[in-house]
Amino acid sequence: MRRKILLVEDDMLMREFITDYFKKEQWDVYEAENGKIALEKFEEVAVDLVVLDIMMPEMDGWSVCRRIREKSDVPIIMITARSDDDDQVMGFELGADEYVTKPLSPRVLVARVTALMKRTEGTVGLSPDVLVYGAITVNRAAHTVTVENVKLNLSPKEYELLLYLIKNYGRVLARESILDAVWGYDYLGDVRTVDTHIKKLRAKLGDEGRYIRTLIRAGYKFDMDE
Repeated sequence: MRRKILLVEDDMLMREFITDYFKKEQWDVYEAENGKIALEKFEEVAVDLVVLDIMMPEMDGWSVCRRIREKSDVPIIMITARSDDDDQVMGFELGADEYVTKPLSPRVLVARVTALMKRTEGTVGLSPDVLVYGAITVNRAAHTVTVENVKLNLSPKEYELLLYLIKNYGRVLARESILDAVWGYDYLGDVRTVDTHIKKLRAKLGDEGRYIRTLIRAGYKFDMDE
């Protein structure tokens, strides 16, 4: 699955310049020119990382970072034209993962994002290719899923769905976000297919199906719980 990045930058030329570099690296880029729009898009799209400028109209980067951290552990890279140590300390105290000063090189920014994603994905697994959540182990290199060393027979969509949920553990996800990420934006079927696949996934996971509830948290209500 292609990774998704939310780029929040009020300078249009800089935003377009950075976007071009990320698209070359096969990222889906969602742009926002101010903090208010950034928060709206963050609610709409389950992004993998946020690149966030500090000095912006409507709402500054500090406020946006604080609001995002109230509900998500998504990696955040802060960008600023100032190099004061106090700014960096403030960013880290608010939960930022990296800090980049202007003028910046888009190539360097992409490299930092790539390195940050590798570190972040490794926090829920034994390696970048092995993700672990509870008793569930996903080997992305082999495309296999095991529960307490017992291999499960999952369909391709069930596998992608489980992988997406584990990578976004602790986040509040809506049906539409899951559908876009796993089935794609051009999917024309019923949004309730998410419910059907989650039911099947929980059944195949058996007792470990309880982990699916904590993966999605309260933002998604299963039909079987209604």
